Formats: sequence, structure tokens, C-alpha cells
Amino acid sequence: MSELKTDTRLWSSKARNLSPYTPGEQPQHDNLCKLNTNENPFPPSPKVGQAIAKVLTKQADDLRLYPAPESDDLRKALADFYHLDTNQVFVGNGSDEVLALAFASFFLKERPVLAPDISYSFYPVYAHTFGIELVQIALEADFSISPDAYRQPCSGIIIANPNAPTGLLMSLADIKKLANEHSNAVIVIDEAYIDFAQTEEGSVSAISLINEFDNLLVTQTFSKSRSLAGLRVGMAFGNASLIEALTRMKNSFNSYPLDKLAQAGATASVLDVEYFEQTRQQVIDLRESLTAELIALDYQVLPSHANFVFARPNDGDANAVASALREQGIIVRHFDKPRINEYLRITIGTAEQHERLISALTALRAMST
Repeated sequence: MSELKTDTRLWSSKARNLSPYTPGEQPQHDNLCKLNTNENPFPPSPKVGQAIAKVLTKQADDLRLYPAPESDDLRKALADFYHLDTNQVFVGNGSDEVLALAFASFFLKERPVLAPDISYSFYPVYAHTFGIELVQIALEADFSISPDAYRQPCSGIIIANPNAPTGLLMSLADIKKLANEHSNAVIVIDEAYIDFAQTEEGSVSAISLINEFDNLLVTQTFSKSRSLAGLRVGMAFGNASLIEALTRMKNSFNSYPLDKLAQAGATASVLDVEYFEQTRQQVIDLRESLTAELIALDYQVLPSHANFVFARPNDGDANAVASALREQGIIVRHFDKPRINEYLRITIGTAEQHERLISALTALRAMST
């Protein structure tokens, strides 16, 4: 049967010309080793399920009512966790919605927005959707981000830190440099993976800088370190004026973004600090052990601060490795793009998943020698 051609005659020119973001593959197969979408290998805090169950049982009648439009309890929990005021916290339906609102709130100006050329591939989609000029700044030869390369007029800058898909971490000193040198532009630091960053200096989140810089907005997500990708909760932290702009934009688009179950589950996750710290450290430990095992197989592995590693096989044929792994039910991410097409992005999984991956890679290596 021939494939039907899509009829676009009723579409707007905007819809017709969009190039949507392509999310990571979500295959459904038995015995699949899924290491391609940076989901957490551990379940969320048990208190999340308990909080949601409470809403569904004791307060089920409340589901006929709208949820709290500003997610007050969740924002209060986040403010307490990060030692902020509640008016410095914004929450939305996943960090992707929060980022889209940031583009609309701060970057719809005459000057372009700047972003790394190798980073989260949703940034160009947002820019195109909102009709914003995006100037992509090339990463350095070692895939790092140099703040000096961003010295040009702009309406804003957006950087994922740790960056994706490289996993490299930009220092707080470099972020401060950007905020100082672009005082009339909003600097968005997308910290989807920041909870897996670990340095000798301690805290590496740019949230520690928002009281110093009124032009700094930090976004995070519950999808990674809190194992709640299925709940769709994201947040932003910044000067109260930036948060007010996001709230105005949100209430002009989707005034009740988080349902009662999401608010209850996310709040319970924030309050269970012990479980969060325990599973976060487990992922970091698994990342370090996987890195060592890959290096032992002659892979070049970038120093990751995320819940994934970016690894290059000795011969650079990452596509062949990804294809061979797929045949064994092991899914990793390969980006067929210049400069990074010789690398694989491998999500940190369980110890058992790593054992299966390394066993398969060892066999592949033996076949090629």
C-alpha cells in the first residue's frame, strides 16, 4: 500500500516551514538495553508514588478542579531547597516548555541569540519557531566553550551546562564572565544534567550566581536526576523580574501547565533529599566505572559531568558500532553530524546494562582484530 501524501493546504506558512525537534528513539522490544535517551536508570523516590496515590484516593474529588496555577507548594519546596525566595522560581510542563517560554520572553528582539554550534538540538528549533536569528558559535577544538567567542552584540545567550552531547562542564567563572560582558542580554544556562556534575570546588550550579546577576536565568528538569521524565516537570531560577516575564508569557499561553499529580509528585521528590543524593551519587559512580571500562577498550572518552558519556571508538567508525550494538538489542545514540559523527553518546545505565554493553563491545573488538 502506497504511503499517503500529507495534505498541507490548510496549514499556516509557519507550520509548513517548521523543522521539528526529533526526540530520542523510544523502541519497544523485549530484553532491550536502552542507553540512548539519558533517562535515569533508577526509579524515582518512593515518596513520589505515595504523594500521587494520595491525590488519587483521599483527594480524588479534587481532580474536577483546576490545579494551583503557579504550583505554589512545588515552588516553595524548590525555593527552600536552593535557599531562594519563591518569586525567584518558575515551573513549567517540562524544561522544554520553560526554554520555549524563555525564548519568547527574552530573545524576541532585533539582535540575534547566540548558542554553541554543538549543543541541544532544540535551540535552533525554538529560534526558527519564534522567528529569532540564531548565531551558532563554534566549540573549541577540544569541544569546550570559550566565553571570549561570544563577544558580539546579541539579545541573549543560551548554553547547556554540562553541554549535550559532549558532557563537558563550563566553569562558574566563565559564566560570570558572560553575564558581566552581556549585562543587557539574558544569559540562559540550561542545567538539565548539572546534578551529575562533580568538582573539587563543590557546587557548580549557576543558581549560586542569580543574586549577583539580574540577567542570568538557570533552567533545570526533573527528568534526569530525579527520574521523572514521564511526569514532565521543568523549572527556572532567576531574578524576580525574569521570573515575572516568564509567568506573564506562560499565562498568555498555558495558564495551568502542571496538573495536580505532577505537582504532588515533583514536590515529594524535592523533599526526599536523602534519596536524591543517594541515586545521584550512584549514577556518578557508574559513569566513572563505565568511562574506565571504555578507555580500557581503546575508546576516547570526554570527561563527562552528565548522566552519559561521549565516546569515540579507536577507528572512529561510531556508526558501525551503533549498528552492531543495535543488532544485539543495545541502543545508543549516534549523531551523523560534522565533528561529532565519530562519537557515541551512551546513557549511564545499571551495572547489569553496562556489563552487557561492555561484553558486546569486547566481542566486537575481538572480531575486528
